[in-house]
Amino acid sequence: MNDFGRIAIWNLFFVLVHFLATKFILGAPCVLIFLILKWMRRHQATDANIEEFLRAHNNFFPIRYSYSDIKRITQNFKCKLGEGGYGFVYRGILRSGNEVAVKILNKSKSNGQDFISEVATIGRIHHVNVVQLVGFCFEYSKQALVYDFMPNGSLDKHISYKDGDDPLDYKKMYDISLGIARGIEYLHRGCDMQILHFDIKPHNILLDQSFTPKVSDFGLARLYPTDRSIVSLTAARGTLGYMAPELFYKDIGGISYKADVYSFGMLLMEMAGRRRNLNAHAERSSQIYFPLWVYDQLSKEKELEMVDVIEEERETTRKMIIVALWCIQLSPNDRPSMRKVLDMLEGDMDKLQLSPKPLLYPREAPIDDVDVEIELETVSSSSSTPIVSSGSQFYHDREFMKSCIV
Repeated sequence: MNDFGRIAIWNLFFVLVHFLATKFILGAPCVLIFLILKWMRRHQATDANIEEFLRAHNNFFPIRYSYSDIKRITQNFKCKLGEGGYGFVYRGILRSGNEVAVKILNKSKSNGQDFISEVATIGRIHHVNVVQLVGFCFEYSKQALVYDFMPNGSLDKHISYKDGDDPLDYKKMYDISLGIARGIEYLHRGCDMQILHFDIKPHNILLDQSFTPKVSDFGLARLYPTDRSIVSLTAARGTLGYMAPELFYKDIGGISYKADVYSFGMLLMEMAGRRRNLNAHAERSSQIYFPLWVYDQLSKEKELEMVDVIEEERETTRKMIIVALWCIQLSPNDRPSMRKVLDMLEGDMDKLQLSPKPLLYPREAPIDDVDVEIELETVSSSSSTPIVSSGSQFYHDREFMKSCIV
């Protein structure tokens, strides 16, 4: 190869190297800029949709605060009450002197639907057993919801308790269950639109200074016409352990307000038993899932060991268990409405019949063509609500429950 050929090859190689280097140096930032612009356009479109929604429905909503108002109310986010996947909750004080809880939404984990769901549902209703939305803030990247402050926290802290805690007595727990049922029944039938909550659980029941329960957290809620019995969802929603089986399985029945009835049944069972429904530390495998163990005890004809509890407490607990078992039936058609649930809870024990044994799952395969939008409950080691009870605590619960269901 002559000198001219070598020079041509080197020149070509030099041009190729510079082309690749230039493409990498300039291309990577261009791609990054493109992705950033795409992300900004998407969020700007979402923000514009939310703002349009707020303006269109302005007459329904409570006070709209600026973000500077939120900082003033919370004293620059001085006192944090809690946190979750949605963001953080801070304690605040209004100019009137009233205490509030301010939920700061984590926008990066939401497409704006949670914010709209909360404002659209809770902002338009008033009921003694539904938490009151005082106001909200929407300044695009800054989103907040302002609620009445609940000094006794959430119900999960009172269902399971440790030695030294001051537990609620059975009468107060029964009254709380009635209040929750009234709140859910109002959501289903008391408004011009039925409101399906889809996330009834102890963490979402707040207690005021008198331990009056308030249904809260409407981030997964949906509004439907009252004459619409079956609703369509593109994703199952809720918290594992409280989600109705029709959200997962085919051919059980359509999705309706009966999904909230199922969740309430699981909640009611925990309130009656003062423990989580799932107990990995149980003595036998048949005791791991509490509702099935309780049903087996109820259905036995032989006398079980008695402990020293008053008759009224035993009867109240038994009533709550039987109603809960009806609520957690596999088929939605076999579950009562919340109106019927209230009638059973407030009625005579002698008129209650034991439900069929609840099934955990059907024989059909689970639904595989929908997304699942669920929350896994996590509890820190310092929490007063353990995920599972200790062996000794379960033994105490089991012996007490035996006395209540015979």
